[in-house]
Amino acid sequence: MIEPRTLPGFMELLPNEQILFEQIKQKIEKTYQKFGFLPLDTPVLELSEILLAKAGGETEKQIYRFQKGDTDLSMRFDLTVPLAKYVAKNYGNLSFPFRRYQIGKVYRGEKAQKGRFREFYQCDIDVIGDGELDIINDAEIPSVIYSLIKELGFEDFTICINNRKILNGLFESLNQKENSVQIMRVIDKIEKIGADKVKEELEEIGLSKEEVDKIIDFITIQGTNSEKLAKLESLGIENENFKKGLEELSTVVKYVKVFGVPEENLKVDLTIARGLDYYTGTVYETFLNKYRELGSICSGGRYENLAEYYTDKKLPGVGISIGLTRLFDKLNELSLIKAEKYSMADVLIIPMLEDMTKPIELANELRKNDLNTEIYLNDKKIKAKFKYADKLKIPYVIVIGEDEINSNQVKIKNMETGEETLVSMNAEEIVKSIKYKV
Repeated sequence: MIEPRTLPGFMELLPNEQILFEQIKQKIEKTYQKFGFLPLDTPVLELSEILLAKAGGETEKQIYRFQKGDTDLSMRFDLTVPLAKYVAKNYGNLSFPFRRYQIGKVYRGEKAQKGRFREFYQCDIDVIGDGELDIINDAEIPSVIYSLIKELGFEDFTICINNRKILNGLFESLNQKENSVQIMRVIDKIEKIGADKVKEELEEIGLSKEEVDKIIDFITIQGTNSEKLAKLESLGIENENFKKGLEELSTVVKYVKVFGVPEENLKVDLTIARGLDYYTGTVYETFLNKYRELGSICSGGRYENLAEYYTDKKLPGVGISIGLTRLFDKLNELSLIKAEKYSMADVLIIPMLEDMTKPIELANELRKNDLNTEIYLNDKKIKAKFKYADKLKIPYVIVIGEDEINSNQVKIKNMETGEETLVSMNAEEIVKSIKYKV
């Protein structure tokens, strides 16, 4: 006999946990839809030459790749590369700006460890422009994040925002343009490793102590968002990249307020760089303030050319991503969410009859009236049937026997309080009674 087991790095949930997972996923999807984003689904498998066009280094090592006949296939490792292919392929049929959301599984052959998954859900939105994309789109994204985190039930969180042009301009002013990507990757880790370790790593890259001090002083500028922007302005850095980045960041911060994001939920954070090279402007990371150990739960930014490997058309965009599987796992571990729903049914019909016609007909009518209804179809004693309802925490139970059919009335039992309500055996009356209480 083969032992039933699941590969490391792949999540399987019990039904009550899966219900909770689906509820969170649906909240994310509904929030994306509120802002007018269009649904998109792309294949899990792509031709390897498509997926590997912009991959390299660690990413390429993690890709699941295999041959099927003469075809070289790979499993998608994110949702951005398939989006790039999709937009390039369907360019003539899309309306721009193209606003899409996608919630789907991606695959990475990472080292199996706690909190790291090889198969996981990403929940992405992107706004893609044709040739250009106004900076105000970057200001709308935090309002989506704000609405989403509130919808998930959290109040105390911070959306951190920065602009990579500001950082690049600073590095250029220090004659460190060729090291800018390495420097960004180091300062992006300041939250994890601290300022002293960042200084060490910057010096290892080849920066002088004076240059390192200037970078650390720069990224640790304190104050309100307005004060930080004013201090950046007062530095007088004569670099076009820096000036452009500061202008963009100031515009985004101004309009984020207009979009309804409170000041306490938005922070200009000059340490935010995002490790990925393709971000070119605005960057975002979102933290639950009391649970910083979770890391950023929603990240993203602006990029200049989404589909450069598939088309010569310039397609700038801005987007964010939530790693839902990891987020769910961490929230569950910290008991910040509770899987308390064990059934999708609002009501369980328990037949006490040989002829099941009436219970089945009633269940059909209840479902037509949008009441999730389950019938207990197995021949067990009534105690076992109630135990089933109790174990699955089904809110209401209706028993149908000969007496109920003769009187054309049923008792609706509230399983939590034990209260019973006598109503006509009529679907609309039953629905009205249950929905009023729910």
